[in-house]
Amino acid sequence: MDFNVKKLASDAGVFFTRAVQFTEEKLGQAEKTELDAHLENLVARGDCTKNWTEKIFRQTEVLLQPNPIDSTGARIEEFFYEKLDKKIPLRTTNAELLGQHMLDAAKDFGPGTPYGSTLTTVGEYQKKLGGAEREFLQTSAINFLTPLRNFLEGDWRTISKERRLLENRRLDLDVCKARVKKAKLQEAKAAAAPDFQETRPRNYVLSASASAWSRDFAESDSDSERKLWSEELDKSEHELRVAQTEFDRQAEVTRLLLEGISSTHVNHLRCLHEFVEAQAAYYAQCHLYMQELQKELRSANGDSVPNAFAVSPSSSGALAGPSGLSSSSLPGASPPPRPPVSPGGRESGTLKIEEVQPPATGTRKAKVLYDYDAADTSELSLLADELITVYTVPGMDPDWLVGERGNQKGKVPVTYLELLS
Repeated sequence: MDFNVKKLASDAGVFFTRAVQFTEEKLGQAEKTELDAHLENLVARGDCTKNWTEKIFRQTEVLLQPNPIDSTGARIEEFFYEKLDKKIPLRTTNAELLGQHMLDAAKDFGPGTPYGSTLTTVGEYQKKLGGAEREFLQTSAINFLTPLRNFLEGDWRTISKERRLLENRRLDLDVCKARVKKAKLQEAKAAAAPDFQETRPRNYVLSASASAWSRDFAESDSDSERKLWSEELDKSEHELRVAQTEFDRQAEVTRLLLEGISSTHVNHLRCLHEFVEAQAAYYAQCHLYMQELQKELRSANGDSVPNAFAVSPSSSGALAGPSGLSSSSLPGASPPPRPPVSPGGRESGTLKIEEVQPPATGTRKAKVLYDYDAADTSELSLLADELITVYTVPGMDPDWLVGERGNQKGKVPVTYLELLS
């Protein structure tokens, strides 16, 4: 018990001296030992690595688990399973849940109905998308998040612990330096102390015996003080050498740990490549599933039901082309044949374009898929990828629409357009 009390008192004393030294440094009343430039650069680089790794880690978690409530619950669940040494169960993704709801709805609506059969098809592909998402989440967590977490919770904690220990060694070193400086100053003052005869007043008269006794006493006291400060200086210098050795050893340990940040960067670079590969594989798989779903819906619906998922020539060209070019600008793409003109068309002269007025409602925007040269003044020449306004008028051939571009107006073939809204 006595040993514990003495150790507690000693630790309290060391803590107090460090606190005093730290406070005086902040107030500019004490000297501070600076680290060498190389170690300072390593410390700054380590802090930068830690800060950005933490931000990337947190934001990646948000990307993989956007809902903060679900993310918090998932972390708590993972924590308990890890403490119980049990395998974490697979979670159902939102896409899988949506797909299951669609399949259940299809059973109630009737799988033989058009709506029910379509729900079944879409629901199955939604579950496939959910499975791809779950695989992507697992791969990203293992190959990217885990190494970042291991650095923050393992390597960086060790580095931070050694840096705190280095700071304590530095404070101890500066305390010892201050003690040596004070001891040297006091020893110099004691050595320069004036003689008793010089300090005695002129009118101060003592007997011969008293004078001799006083002189001997003063000399003895001065020698004792010089000896005391000399011993204090020797002790302080010894403590300074010990503190300097411990500081240098701790600085070397900290330097070696901080130099390991370079290997951490290499490891994180490899993990980043794996994360990008996982993302690319995930989005490619999702794109493949959606293309298959579009084909199934088109083949199932045919021309009887409008297919909102149908890919227009321009959009399919944008998906396949490396720079998002429309199909009209791709090599080998040819425009559809010119639609025939019905007897009620331009030859009969019954429809005068200049007299046609746009309806109050029913106008739509359309994107031009191919270049088109007007055959006469009743038609409107078109350029690929431009946007125009189109509408229908009574008595007009269904293969044609009236198109407007600024002050220009004329008939345009439907097959050359993609209706947008």
